[in-house]
This record gives sequence, structure tokens and C-alpha cells, in this order.
Amino acid sequence: MDHVALILGDMTGPDPVLARVHSECLTGDVFQSTRCDCGPQLHAALEAIVNKGWGVLVYLRQEGRGIGLHAKIQAYHLQDEGADTLDANLMLGLPADGRNYAVACEILNELGIAAVDLLTNNPEKVAQLERHGILVAKRSPLIVGVNEQNRMYLTTKGERMGHLIDKDDL
Repeated sequence: MDHVALILGDMTGPDPVLARVHSECLTGDVFQSTRCDCGPQLHAALEAIVNKGWGVLVYLRQEGRGIGLHAKIQAYHLQDEGADTLDANLMLGLPADGRNYAVACEILNELGIAAVDLLTNNPEKVAQLERHGILVAKRSPLIVGVNEQNRMYLTTKGERMGHLIDKDDL
């Protein structure tokens, strides 16, 4: 599976590198689905990197929290019937979140990046990067793209999956 790192500028600044480790979301990133916040997060991260003048986006091919596109569409059908995003995965016999960030750490290491200012709301992503030797010197929230279609999805991420999302931001 091919993953991608997009870099802007020199990765050897005095500050930790502004970084986004983003998991592929065909429906959100490409087709601009309003069911999730993936596309807006991707675009906001790229904009933040451009505004800072340097940083990295690591794009990982692990669609649907690692369950793949076909299973993600099946989960969407269960969500349409009332299940939340977490329960839909579990009802399919799949993990709530099957993503693995080890390869992102390998990519960051190859780029000579040891410390990051990570654009994320996901504490598990922070923990995995740190377990694999990347210092998350700072975590910057990335709460964007909130709308009526994804409010419950985001609430579930915050309340049931531990993402750092303040209810006031929803």
C-alpha cells in the first residue's frame, strides 16, 4: 500500500514540525461528504502548513478507520438505520478504530522529523506516534467542518472514542 508525505519547506526548524497524519477518506477527502469532518480537516491542515510556511502532511491509505471502503459503506447503511459510527463498525465485527500509525512514524523518521506539532483531536494517534519514537511536542486541535449531518458523528468521536472535542465546538 502506498502512503504519501507532502512536505513544504525545510524540516529542520527550531520549532517542532507542524504535521498532520491523515487517514484516507475517499468519501470526505474527494467527494466532500458532509457525514464526516475528514475533507475539511485535510484542507485545514494543508492551509495551516502553508500559512506557517513549512510542515508535513502524511497521508495514510487506511480508509474508514482501517476497515476499508467496502466495510465503510456497509457501516454507513447501519448508521442510516440509527447506529452511531462506533457501533456500526462493531456490528460488522470490525474494530472501532483499526488504524495503525507505525508507518507514519517510519515516514517521519525518514524525513528526519523527530518532534511534531500534531494537528489532531485524537489522543490515540498521539500515543501511537510517541510509542514509535516521535515526540509530540504539541498537539493542536483541528475542529472544522461541523454541520448538522456530522454533529452526531463528532459527538460520538468525542464521547465514546476519546477524541478531544469540546461540545461547545459542535
